[in-house]
Amino acid sequence: MAKVLSIILGGGKGTRLYPLTKERSKPAVPFGGRHRIVDIPISNCINSGFRQIYILTQFNSASLHMHISKAYNFDRFSHGFVEILAAEQTLEHSGWYEGTADAVRKNFVHFETQNPTHYIILSGDQLYRMDLKAFLDKHIESGADITIATTCVNREDASGFGIMKIDGEQRITAFMEKPAPDLNIDDWKVPDTAREGLPEGKDYLASMGIYIFNAEAMQTALDNDFTDFGKEIIPMAIKKSKVQSYVYNGYWEDIGTIRSFYEANLDLTRIHPKFNFYDEDQPIYTHPRNLPPSKLNRAEMNRSLATEGCVITDAVINDSIIGVRTIIEGGTELNGVICMGADSYENLEQRKLTEERGIPHLGIGRNCKISNTIIDKNARIGDNCQIGVSGKVYEDGEHGDFFTSNGIIVIRKNAVIPSGTVF
Repeated sequence: MAKVLSIILGGGKGTRLYPLTKERSKPAVPFGGRHRIVDIPISNCINSGFRQIYILTQFNSASLHMHISKAYNFDRFSHGFVEILAAEQTLEHSGWYEGTADAVRKNFVHFETQNPTHYIILSGDQLYRMDLKAFLDKHIESGADITIATTCVNREDASGFGIMKIDGEQRITAFMEKPAPDLNIDDWKVPDTAREGLPEGKDYLASMGIYIFNAEAMQTALDNDFTDFGKEIIPMAIKKSKVQSYVYNGYWEDIGTIRSFYEANLDLTRIHPKFNFYDEDQPIYTHPRNLPPSKLNRAEMNRSLATEGCVITDAVINDSIIGVRTIIEGGTELNGVICMGADSYENLEQRKLTEERGIPHLGIGRNCKISNTIIDKNARIGDNCQIGVSGKVYEDGEHGDFFTSNGIIVIRKNAVIPSGTVF
């Protein structure tokens, strides 16, 4: 019987998601109002029956540790665990993880004690729901050493991915990293004998960065100094081992940039979102907070999500996500806003102290207008602020009280925006 170890790659510094990753690792970034990005791959593993899960990370891991410890506690009969392995110094190595493959290699001492038959490698910054058990079954049935999950893309999108060439039996015969837009890759199209069930117009197979390795194949693949799976390990393995493609036709999105993160969040507010949290058979887990229900003291909300513990008073909210413990005062209007909420409420004594110091309360004050903005946790936005509605276009980067990326304004964690601010 197969024994699978799931390894979730937490990524590096997360520069593409900065400033959301300034004080937390990429997997710990809040998503959908009440979850964290890491909940997606962990839940896919649990729903597929894979309950021995390691998360590899090395940057700003404190909040990730806290989240994992609160959210994932298995009973002693299931032999399940979710454990974070941060980069550590040993007698064999003293440096940081130098890449995805290097991170796995440096943790073999922890993995081998579990005596797995297979490893499944998952990314910590993707949004999808996959039956990983079906993925494993297909891998075993094919007799492959390695199987790579792939998704169909068109020629334009192919330039942003590692592209696989397969034969009629879906064996991968070649790999190309991000082909240039003007390069002719017609001979890399999926062969007609393997096109059954694939969408029209999407003729190329892109790697999803999700792999299954036989245990022995993993040892062999990492018996070198290569540091990255996608750029080095996989191309080498294709030449020496049997590497199969597993085509995934469901929704899959890389949410590793501010723009993709913002759009994936707001898509959740649609009537029929691409990613559905409302699935009882395949829930997305997170830690229970035991918060009260949200209180709406007169509000108009359209195509929006309000998570638990919020207090919203006389506000108009459109196409937005309101995270846990968000306080929104009267006369405020939000359009296309992601509020990540707060880690705690202010008590009366704390509120009095902030008033004496001239600091806004936690949350969003009165008569604010905010659009096209991500508001990170514990932000304090005063009264009569106008954010993202001036029509001014800012270059990407730091702008004092805020950060912009691809036209999206990001209010930093713990930021204080004085009353009357306009930008």
